[in-house]
Amino acid sequence: MKKTTMRDIGKAVGVSAVTVSKALAGKSGMSEAMRERIEKKAHEMGYVYPGMARMTSNQHLDIGILIPEAFFDANSFYANLYKRLVQQMTEAGHYALLELIDRGAEERLELPKILQNRRVDGLILLGQPRKEYYRSIAEQEIPVVFLDFYDEQASADAVVGDNSYGCYRLTSHLIKNGHSRIGFVGNYRATSSIMDRYLGFYRAMLSHQLPLRQDWVVMDRDLDNRLLEEFSLPEEMPTAFVCNCDVVARRLIRQMEKKGLRVPEDISITGYDDFETETAPGPGISTFRVDLDAMVETAVKDLMDRRAGLKTSPGRTVISGHPIYRESEGPLVHV
Repeated sequence: MKKTTMRDIGKAVGVSAVTVSKALAGKSGMSEAMRERIEKKAHEMGYVYPGMARMTSNQHLDIGILIPEAFFDANSFYANLYKRLVQQMTEAGHYALLELIDRGAEERLELPKILQNRRVDGLILLGQPRKEYYRSIAEQEIPVVFLDFYDEQASADAVVGDNSYGCYRLTSHLIKNGHSRIGFVGNYRATSSIMDRYLGFYRAMLSHQLPLRQDWVVMDRDLDNRLLEEFSLPEEMPTAFVCNCDVVARRLIRQMEKKGLRVPEDISITGYDDFETETAPGPGISTFRVDLDAMVETAVKDLMDRRAGLKTSPGRTVISGHPIYRESEGPLVHV
């Protein structure tokens, strides 16, 4: 007997195989009435798409975790987030399969091996690869969650920190401490998170009617997220910098020390994430602490809800946090 395909179902309903795939995977792009028609026809024709036999149960699932190589090393923010994901999944009775995405695979739009081999029941994409690549991941037949970035055009749920608000709070704190000449360090075109942090910084400057000088917006990385060895600093320096993450803030502090500038006596610096795996020499970084446990719990829950059919349209969940003030910034003591 010939095996029923998505093309067969689409022909019977009068839609494309792509539409059938999206309907059975719970993705957006159609009415609920059409989705129900497709699901009913698939059931009548005896079709079971990969993973459907386990859709009614979220017990002992294999969950793929994808991380671009550029984001991952033993002590990185994303390695720490990955460990928390594994712990959360283990406690829930699921299994995590890690695959690092190399740059060549991104450029070729080559699907990860765990997808090619149909080895997983859902995916969490941690860290933002190239747009064309993550959108192709989101079009697969299994639930996908983006963690720490988002794209409204992609058919995937997303869980992010409150990036704009966080940098707004840090910048406003510097302004209250007398700083009016403030710069930002980060390539806001590299990821959605950095863009939102830049917008939070920009909003604070606008709210306080302070000028934003373009020469004080310092690039920290290229568009492939490779950090620069040294940042190209302006000749005329501001009195404070808001950095898009703690790693960049620590690098900037070291670069300032090489220039003979003291932090915070000569220049104030803030970071973001509250993530430093080891106690680094120099001042503690004032930063915005992200609730990583809440981000991880929400990402796993969204994936389970999507598999169970409790969610139809993809959405973005914003997780709150709070500022932590340490020694890397202080009141302006001179002009």
